[in-house]
Amino acid sequence: MNILVINAGSSSLKYQLIEMTDEKVLAKGNCERIGIDGHIKHTAHTGKVYEADCTFPTHTEAFEKVVEVLTTGEAAVIKGMDEIAAVGHRIVQGAEVFSKTTLVTDEVIQKIDDLSELAPVHNHPHALALWACKKVIPENVPQCVVFDTAFHQTMPEKAFMFGMPYECYEKFHVRKYGFHGTSHRFVTAALAEKLGKDIKDLKIVSCHLGNGSSITAVDGGKSVDTSMGFTPLDGVIMGTRSGCVDASAVTFVAKKLGLSPDQMSDYLNKKSGFLGLSGISSDNRDIEAAALKGEGHAALVGEMLNYEIKKYIGSYTAAMGGLDAVIFTGGIGENADKVRSGACENMEYFGIKLDEELNAKTRGEFVKISTEDSKTQVWVVPTNEELLIARDTKELCGL
Repeated sequence: MNILVINAGSSSLKYQLIEMTDEKVLAKGNCERIGIDGHIKHTAHTGKVYEADCTFPTHTEAFEKVVEVLTTGEAAVIKGMDEIAAVGHRIVQGAEVFSKTTLVTDEVIQKIDDLSELAPVHNHPHALALWACKKVIPENVPQCVVFDTAFHQTMPEKAFMFGMPYECYEKFHVRKYGFHGTSHRFVTAALAEKLGKDIKDLKIVSCHLGNGSSITAVDGGKSVDTSMGFTPLDGVIMGTRSGCVDASAVTFVAKKLGLSPDQMSDYLNKKSGFLGLSGISSDNRDIEAAALKGEGHAALVGEMLNYEIKKYIGSYTAAMGGLDAVIFTGGIGENADKVRSGACENMEYFGIKLDEELNAKTRGEFVKISTEDSKTQVWVVPTNEELLIARDTKELCGL
């Protein structure tokens, strides 16, 4: 049984076709520059690769191309779309409207689009992609939507509310929503399975670190707090995002630079973080290389990131009343040993002792990197959001 997983952006469409019997990825690819000109790269499990410039005026043409490369040519992996049992879509913002994986209907798509004000970069493109997919995928093939925010709907009010007048929540739905929920749910469940324990008995801090980063307190398998807030801007510093900043500093800088609200949002989301602080790059690999050479403020960026992660681990341990494990995942979390080491440095009093030798050589593997006598275990757990979306889709569709 094959399930197609779709992750659509404003000008891109990433996909994976997964055979669910053994959860093998049959093919994966990405349609880029939708609405501009168009390019696709498609890789089959056989090693065959198809890459070409295309014309993608909308997501519909991109989907049509995905169907073509999946079913025809040297990199094809199926004979026809009747070999696809269901389609699962990643959706960033479900707000309080969607708290679980949901079957796609016209009404559901409209509700996702209606939430665009809360996630303008993501939700409207998601809706466009869903409409496009309905045109291309046969009607008898069920489609599901899996929401990044759904996992965080278990946060208590004391954790998700802001100290603003309550009418901001009642009228404008301003609250902490949290993101990367699919990733946090996947890695914490994977660790519980690895340990042979019921996730209900575990207190875990999950650190999803990449170009966008979020840290989540997972108590008994439920999100009780998370670092990202109303949007993915909040929390630790990221590639181009500022992370947590005093709101008065935002209005102060906006006045000094003469920026409108939208321009200030762009300043914080696209010109800050690693890039803005270092003046070098938004990529952590470049930051680490520059820090070794003493260039710019690269070393400061690393110190700030490590410090902020450490603070979240500490505060979330206090919030949960204990800590069994820390997880590092995402592009940086899985591959940047210096970040993991820096975040866990001098945490022995917290029950965290890192095996520095093992940590230094760990890249993208499911490995415990804490010492045997560490009271709190530290793990690198590769995330797989697409697989979780496929599993959710399979379960909801009763396949």
